[in-house]
Amino acid sequence: MDSTLDCLALAGLAVAAFVLLTGCANMVLMFLLWLLYLSLVNVGQIWWVLRWESQLLETGFLGIFLCPLWTLSRLPQGSPPSRIVIWSFRWLIFRIMLGAGLIKIRGDRCWRELTCMDYHYETQPVPSPISYFMHRSPWWFHRLETLVNHFIELLVPFFLLLGRSMSILHGLLQILFQVLLIISGNLSFLNWLTMVPSLACFDDASLGLLFSTRMKERVARLQLPGAQGQRLSLGSCVRRVLNISLGLLITYLSIPVVLNLLSSRQVMNTSFNPLRIVNTYGAFGSITKERTEIILQGTSSLDPKDPTAVWEEFEFKCKPGDLRRRPCLISPYHYRLDWLMWFAAFQTYEQNEWIIHLAGKLLAQEEEALSLLATNPFAGRDPPRWIRGEHFKYKFSQPGGKHAMDGKWWIRKRIGPYFPPVNLQGLRKFFEDRNWPYPVQH
Repeated sequence: MDSTLDCLALAGLAVAAFVLLTGCANMVLMFLLWLLYLSLVNVGQIWWVLRWESQLLETGFLGIFLCPLWTLSRLPQGSPPSRIVIWSFRWLIFRIMLGAGLIKIRGDRCWRELTCMDYHYETQPVPSPISYFMHRSPWWFHRLETLVNHFIELLVPFFLLLGRSMSILHGLLQILFQVLLIISGNLSFLNWLTMVPSLACFDDASLGLLFSTRMKERVARLQLPGAQGQRLSLGSCVRRVLNISLGLLITYLSIPVVLNLLSSRQVMNTSFNPLRIVNTYGAFGSITKERTEIILQGTSSLDPKDPTAVWEEFEFKCKPGDLRRRPCLISPYHYRLDWLMWFAAFQTYEQNEWIIHLAGKLLAQEEEALSLLATNPFAGRDPPRWIRGEHFKYKFSQPGGKHAMDGKWWIRKRIGPYFPPVNLQGLRKFFEDRNWPYPVQH
């Protein structure tokens, strides 16, 4: 499994690096990138498919049709983007934002009461340093934030239907909104990805400032009547047929998506087709009001019930743990294990058996599992005899308060055990029952 994932990722990295460094792409290369990522997602369904993976697949699929069929040129002749593709991107950003807005209004009542932002910065999956200070904003500012969120997600999408100027305004507002989300939280590459379909809201005139005079002159020559009147090549004809087929496909696949948007039982982040070409989207339909964390602890004591046993904590790369560690800023990178730990913290370990699997690997001190962590308290020592999961409630410290003056970003209070102490021998049957490879102690 590891080698398969590595090969898929490295192949995609190589093709993407070529496109990025040369500025050249065609439909063949873009299709290959999309196919590689689709394969990666299908293999990764051992856990689940997150929203941004479906969104990246849909965005990447549409990107195929922005390119010439097989020509590799930074500015190919006879291959202007089809209006069908441009409007497909606009339809994508429309669904992303409207779906997110509707799921909020229909979901947690705090969105209707304008109080969700009182909790969001502290309880989001992986807070950033800015989240620490944003959480302490005055109550009226949090109400204003929620109103602006509803405006951006519920009203601004319809600007796309109101002509060129309003479409450009829509693009500017959506990109600015995503930048604010990037600063205030770590949501992987999701917000960066959401900017991509927003670019379809602009035209050549509005984007001209971003390009050199020489490049704009070349584009102008391509748009002259003589250039436009040239006989279409075979590739251009094939591309035109593919674009029309794309429009028909998007229209057909959008039917269940539109019905879902109109339904009072709207579901978010769902695909109605196996290729994930047209999907439903949404985010934070419900907001957790308290932050809970799972802290993994190990001990070398022979008896885990010994009150004198010293339990040492494993530190993750980004999720809250050490009270004095500053929240991280990693977007657009993503620590998937840290994210999974956030989900597991408001469920039980019976619902997340993978966490016991992780505990077994840490008991065996497997390098692959340890590489996902920031610190290993047993490095250079004998492996731990026991590992347990403790459940804590975390809160931001008050800026300028006594805990903050002591260097603490977080305050925590123990809730109780998350899972009981386990040792490697005791987990043997657990692993065998699930056909998991039994960890070999190092």
